[in-house]
Amino acid sequence: MKTVIIYCDGSSIGNPGPGGWGAVVLYESGKNIEELGGYVKGTTNNRMELTAAIEALNKLKEKKAATIKTDSMYVINGITKWVFGWEKNGWQSSQKKEVLNKDLWQELMKVSEKHTVTWEHVRGHEGVTFNERADMIANGYARKEVVKLFVGSEDKYKEFLKDMPKARVVSSSSSSKKGKTYSYVSLVEGKVEVHKAWAECEKRVKGKKAKYKKVFSTDEEKALIELWSA
Repeated sequence: MKTVIIYCDGSSIGNPGPGGWGAVVLYESGKNIEELGGYVKGTTNNRMELTAAIEALNKLKEKKAATIKTDSMYVINGITKWVFGWEKNGWQSSQKKEVLNKDLWQELMKVSEKHTVTWEHVRGHEGVTFNERADMIANGYARKEVVKLFVGSEDKYKEFLKDMPKARVVSSSSSSKKGKTYSYVSLVEGKVEVHKAWAECEKRVKGKKAKYKKVFSTDEEKALIELWSA
């Protein structure tokens, strides 16, 4: 059985906020490539990460060996470890609350059972072409842009990518190099929120049992959201 390789990513402008998901599917060793993507009005980054994997797997018409490459450890840890405990405990978290994104976790489990799936972590913004393209698609949809999706052979794909803007893919991590605050992340009563200004974050956490942290890039923000949402 030949392996299908899938690169997937998700994005949201705000958490919650308008979001997008993107995937690049390499069929039969990459000889044929198909890009997928979509927009959701009100969502979170984690829901878009999960949706990207679900939609990509749903695109496979018959049983396949699929390797999914994602920069989301939330997705990887969730589907390979956490879901089994959640299912056993009636989809209750360790805080005795319903697991966040329960509907998508259950859907991902269901669609994964139709194939032989391997999950691999790939670092974001590290120059991996297909991963960066999935990120670009997700961000484009989240911004309500017109996103041109590719379907065709590998040789034509290289030409297609030459016309795609590359600055958008790597610009999101630049703030960490300048040492400027990117955002503030807070956790109150199990709910994570992102704030662009300290005053907004302070108002939410003051006088409450809460966690909060200043972050310096979109990657750092994303990693903290995943950690506190698990």
